[in-house]
Amino acid sequence: MLFGWFYYDWTILIVLPAMLFAFLAQIKVKSTFDKYSRETTHTGMTAAEAARKMLDRNGLYDVEISQVPGSLSDHYDPRNRTLYLSQSVFASRSTAAIGVACHEAGHALQHAQGYAPLKARMSIIPICNIGSYAAFPLFFIGLLFAGNFGYIFMVAGIACFSLATLFQLITLPVEFNASRRAMEGMQDCGLLYDDELNSARKVLSAAAMTYVAALATSLLSLLRLIVIANNRRN
Repeated sequence: MLFGWFYYDWTILIVLPAMLFAFLAQIKVKSTFDKYSRETTHTGMTAAEAARKMLDRNGLYDVEISQVPGSLSDHYDPRNRTLYLSQSVFASRSTAAIGVACHEAGHALQHAQGYAPLKARMSIIPICNIGSYAAFPLFFIGLLFAGNFGYIFMVAGIACFSLATLFQLITLPVEFNASRRAMEGMQDCGLLYDDELNSARKVLSAAAMTYVAALATSLLSLLRLIVIANNRRN
């Protein structure tokens, strides 16, 4: 079956490098997190306590911290101003967990300070969700019809998919900035010693590569759709 994909649709080769990059990035972030999850901090505070200290240091006393199921399901929800930490992070006293928790606290700081890329990402989420759901149905409908009628549907699908790519593009500076804020916060609040900061930086750097990989995958997937549409039109 894999051979069939290559034989009948050579355009899959366009996205293969990004797919491999994304796969390796996921392995890297998991192995890095697992490695530094075994490194207990000298302060002995939990990740939730570290995030709370960082938030309070910046006057965000009203931002709540809650635990959610799963591993690395951590996120900040600007709608209810709540920082959600996963089970593998919330009560952990490791450098990896504190790095992740402070990264999410960095998003809370972005929200409170009106960080422009975060505001832009929040504003386009509804239309990007619609676009991501509609992209492939529209594109495949276009594949079913010949001529300009089918091509119009394919272009519509490409336009919708480009919204998802735009979301990935805007996400990149948001995530990198949150990690920078996390590193500054951990240092300013005395949450980690210098050697521990280096460990946390490695975890955040590995996580950042997953967002780079997601953008690369989205861009090359968009290019693939454009190539298919142009081939069909010609």
